[in-house]
Amino acid sequence: MATQPLTVGFDLDMTLIDSRPGIKAVYDRLSAESATYIDTDLVVTRLGPPLEDELANWFAAERIEPMADRYRALYVDHGIATTPAIAGAHDALEAVRRAGGRTVVVTAKFERNARLHLDHLGLTPDLLVGGLWAEAKGTALREHGVSVYVGDHVGDVRGARVAGALSVAVATGPCDADELREAGADVVLPDLTAFPGWLAAHTASVG
Repeated sequence: MATQPLTVGFDLDMTLIDSRPGIKAVYDRLSAESATYIDTDLVVTRLGPPLEDELANWFAAERIEPMADRYRALYVDHGIATTPAIAGAHDALEAVRRAGGRTVVVTAKFERNARLHLDHLGLTPDLLVGGLWAEAKGTALREHGVSVYVGDHVGDVRGARVAGALSVAVATGPCDADELREAGADVVLPDLTAFPGWLAAHTASVG
């Protein structure tokens, strides 16, 4: 009987990239332009949910959509160049390829800006899907046959659960290892540098 090809999904922010410097820079610009106080140090401690959810903490409801549009426009010039890859990101993608698999990035980030990050850092997944958060990620994960989903947030764990995928969590984002375990992550790694070793053991055990 034919086996399903290995397809591994990855979240983007705080999983493959450390987006805190870029996001802080964009929020600083948005705060100045809009003459609105935004605690940007606080903002970058709770990355993961959609942009509009964070903007709702600082702007009245009628301003959220135009501020989201402006944020995304500012992001192109102020959010990309200052954002590094997370340690182990390139090796994690390569480990999947060595195992004969495909990689899919599924992120809540605006897809155009997510693509700019990937291109800037030379991260080359087989597919990118943007604009999905938490349980909504499960639809894309299921559609593309993802059997393992790697993320840093409890929302990523929930997305993996919806898709029936193995949830591999990395403690590099706002959720610590205990919180990720309590959310139901199947595997919790300290960071992506541990992923190639885990994947090798996993593929050997299921092969």
